[in-house]
Amino acid sequence: MRVIRRPSASCALAAALGLLVAGSVAVPPAAAQDLYSPPPLVAPGAAAGEASGGWGGGDVETEIRAQISPRRHTVLSTEIPGKIVTLGLREGERFAQGDLLAAIDCAAHEARRDRAAAQEEASRRRLETAGRLDRLSSISRLEVDEARSALVAAQAETALAQVFVDRCEIRAPFDGRVVERRAQEHQYVGEGAELLAILDDGALEAEMLVPSRWLRWLAPGQRFSLAVDELGITIEAEIARIGARVDPVSQSVKVFGRIPQGTPGLVAGMSGVARLAPPDG
Repeated sequence: MRVIRRPSASCALAAALGLLVAGSVAVPPAAAQDLYSPPPLVAPGAAAGEASGGWGGGDVETEIRAQISPRRHTVLSTEIPGKIVTLGLREGERFAQGDLLAAIDCAAHEARRDRAAAQEEASRRRLETAGRLDRLSSISRLEVDEARSALVAAQAETALAQVFVDRCEIRAPFDGRVVERRAQEHQYVGEGAELLAILDDGALEAEMLVPSRWLRWLAPGQRFSLAVDELGITIEAEIARIGARVDPVSQSVKVFGRIPQGTPGLVAGMSGVARLAPPDG
């Protein structure tokens, strides 16, 4: 009869310890580190999206894209219908304030003005005659008043006709350049038709869209550098004004920088990188 002996509990424990010491059952080093080591610390501002120029939560971002734009620009339109007789300037050409940029055929309006002026002169003579007769008591006071009222109405007609004559010519409101011609000479245009898009290239500014949290330290008069992509140069500028409203969706605000006049080669529409830094202290 065969007798099977079971190992005691003390023997089984000793065997297990022996295997663990001998390395038969080992915990991988990486797993041990995961189990017992604390997670690594992340420095503030090092998270994704907080690099320079980004929109993260730190104040380390001091770079932002900027676009060069004119402070004064407009589209000149006609105030009266008619045929264009003068539209000499083309895209890129310069003009000075007060220069004639466009003219509408004004023959009909000038004729109406001349007729109104003649009627005004006749009314003035009638009033003078009525005054002489009034002094001789040969006319009623009502007739004198009617003559005076007729002269006032004739003067108003002359002034109105002169307004239309003045609108035949469109003069430059400021020094600048032509951006685009939107009509041609000899073309008939209606009231309000666009003729020329113009801008003042002597007064340029940098337009930026910055994170609204920069308002903690951004203020008018603060200086910054602007690297212009197209020219490969860096110019010094300063904050001119800050937008009046923060966009709640993007949490951004418009900021405008004043660029020194006379920067060679600088043209509206160029872009670059503006580098702004919080003031010391």
